Amino acid sequence: MSFPQRRPRRLRTTPAMRRLTAEFRLDPAELILPAFVREGITEPNPLTSMPGVVQHTMDSLKKAAAEAVDLGVGGIMLFGIPAERDAVGSAGTDPNGILNRGIAAVREEVGDELVIMSDVCLDEFTDHGHCGVLDENGVVDNDTTLEIYGRMAVEQARAGAHVLGPSGMMDGQIAVIRQALDEAGYTDVSLFAYAAKYASAFYGPFREAVDSQLKGDRRTYQMDAANRREALVEVELDLEEGADMVMVKPAMSYLDVLADVAAMSPVPVGAYQISGEYAMIEAAAANGWIDRRRAIEESVLGIKRAGANMILTYWATELAAWLKESK
Repeated sequence: MSFPQRRPRRLRTTPAMRRLTAEFRLDPAELILPAFVREGITEPNPLTSMPGVVQHTMDSLKKAAAEAVDLGVGGIMLFGIPAERDAVGSAGTDPNGILNRGIAAVREEVGDELVIMSDVCLDEFTDHGHCGVLDENGVVDNDTTLEIYGRMAVEQARAGAHVLGPSGMMDGQIAVIRQALDEAGYTDVSLFAYAAKYASAFYGPFREAVDSQLKGDRRTYQMDAANRREALVEVELDLEEGADMVMVKPAMSYLDVLADVAAMSPVPVGAYQISGEYAMIEAAAANGWIDRRRAIEESVLGIKRAGANMILTYWATELAAWLKESK
């Protein structure tokens, strides 16, 4: 007795059939919107390398947060751009610094309706652009930097952040920040560790976004693109130190790493679709080389398929609007 051959194409015949049998679906609640707030501007400042993304004023930042809530976006990750910088990133620990004021403004605007996240790193605040303070030889001083991270974290928690994102890739940063938060009484503030953050060529547009002062690179403390197994070591260390969530950054060129981390992590896993990934798709779409919406949806879906529970993407609100209208 012969049996008819199964034909996978039968499950692709119509849009309704493809929706019904889809293995993965995107949801606005899984998306996190990265947002920049800049000191000293009166109007949102468009970024030339990231069309559609701006450096926010305090008012426009609050509007962006409110829009994210309306569209069901899960969270917002805040970055601050100060008017003045120094060697130790003093604006990052200043209670009245731009990032801490931005956190407070968003918390006042949306309360607990949106998960408010903030970047714990010195690169936006130092006049040399590195993620930590430098020693007399111009090398990042890991342990001195950790002490500053602890103070930054407490100020961001005090301002109203629900989640802190230590992104500097300093050894021991999660343990030091967790201890500082707990001692200050912020035991409910979560840590979203940038556990596997690679030294990538695709960060270029972000440098414009935060007006980076960096000369040189960060290869001595961010991960080497050639290393895959090392990412699991980094993740395990952050988990041991108390990370509540872990992240792989960038996403596009590191989907294998993301899949590895998702397979072993007992906590939620995020991935950051970074500025260069955004810029490439926008540039190709602007030239008519690709279908913009399909490329955006496909790129984000690929990150989810690789294992991300949460995705940081500059298209978060736009994508959430599309998902909402398609229901």
